[in-house]
Amino acid sequence: MRILLVKPQAHLKTVLGLQRFQCLEPLEFGYLAAAIPPEHEVRVLDLRLYRFAEATFERELARFKPDLVGFTAYSHESGRMKRLAATTRRLSPKTRILVGGHHATVAPADCNIPDIDYLVRGEGCAPFGALVAALAKGEEPEGIANLLFTGDRFDAQAAKVWPRYPDPRTIPIPRRDLWDSRSYYCVWVCEKPRDWQALFPRVAMARTSYGCKMTCSFCIVPFLSGTTHMPRLADVVAEDLSRIEVDHVYFADDENFIDEQYGFELAEAIEKRGIKKRYFAWARATTILRYPELMRRWKEIGLDGVFVGFEFTTNQELKAVRKGGTVSHNERAHETLRSLGIACHAAFMVRPEYGHAEFDHLRHYVNALPPVQCSFTVCTPSPGTADYDAARPSFWAGDAYDLHDCMHPLTPTTLPLREFSELFARQVREASRRNPLRVERHPIRPWDLARAINAERRYDQAFRELYRDFPRELWDWPGRPVALSA
Repeated sequence: MRILLVKPQAHLKTVLGLQRFQCLEPLEFGYLAAAIPPEHEVRVLDLRLYRFAEATFERELARFKPDLVGFTAYSHESGRMKRLAATTRRLSPKTRILVGGHHATVAPADCNIPDIDYLVRGEGCAPFGALVAALAKGEEPEGIANLLFTGDRFDAQAAKVWPRYPDPRTIPIPRRDLWDSRSYYCVWVCEKPRDWQALFPRVAMARTSYGCKMTCSFCIVPFLSGTTHMPRLADVVAEDLSRIEVDHVYFADDENFIDEQYGFELAEAIEKRGIKKRYFAWARATTILRYPELMRRWKEIGLDGVFVGFEFTTNQELKAVRKGGTVSHNERAHETLRSLGIACHAAFMVRPEYGHAEFDHLRHYVNALPPVQCSFTVCTPSPGTADYDAARPSFWAGDAYDLHDCMHPLTPTTLPLREFSELFARQVREASRRNPLRVERHPIRPWDLARAINAERRYDQAFRELYRDFPRELWDWPGRPVALSA
């Protein structure tokens, strides 16, 4: 079979602006390709890399003539994904069309349209492999777990049941020969960078585990993982890392270090193989405080930075989303990382209910922190969570999926939307001045500096004009007060 796997291009300027800082490889397709026999011809088309994405897709469809086209999409990409599916149906009527990824998992009913044949929910390797095997024999797939038909055969009851992560030992080592590694990068900040160090190195992705033990109310991971953390075999991960050609690795885990014993075991396996790479990982503040020696060990083998969800600057807000930590935990975790020579990426959220006082508090809090790389999103629950179901009746702007990038407020803002956008943009802009590279004046290569300045300018513009993605009648929405504890 000829199989084309397609990643759509985003349409929101906020996402396109973020992509100027970080564009990570389509690792999910590497796993899918590794899950089927090598006699099938697989191509990956990452439309994020093309200026004229839809024309590029049509050309590839005509040239390759695939038997099966598979799409992945986050919710904010779902509209583009459906349009590409319609194009496939129109130009290649006999081609089977499959969708998977986050949106198909959390909102399967939204993907139940005539232009799509099958949905894969959750971890895709096993159902994708079984689907390809059936189609290769000229048969319809039957009885495949986590695979849904569309149309008259759509199983609404099955769509209500959360798919569970499979045994990590069943997940293959992904194929990375299907894309050019030179296309993928991430702005890379260290606690103590070398002078003239590359700011946008080539970056690969890897996964050591999936799942999380926590139950943050806005997050879908607890539903998919059953609040468990499931690591892959350390030797398999080390073998995977040893095959990566680039020097920088961004881990795709929900939480890398929540299992202390496994963390040490994996570090030992990496060191034993003599793997020399730089790593960026995600961890909770409480994990960092609980296992400082594990963080020290990973620093020894190449850990440069850690993404930490600070989320909010008050304990009241952290408690409201069941974060399981406090502002003090966040601050102490930041101090711990800095003392170990590991850079901290502090991720904050704002809420649609924020007024001037809340934005001022956030800005003063961030400005008082030691130098730190920051990012900001709007607190947006994932489809499928109780928080999402509670908020959905209040959604105020057309197709909420199209704006579900965690940077657009989906419920009415207290401030006029245009003013909310400006204050949000101001927060992003001022926080960028606290970046360690800028505060400590490390020498940066001129071409990297020019690239970073241009990326910042475009990102800032996307936030200032965020309100333009909403219907015009909402731009100067007068707002209404909403209790922050709601």
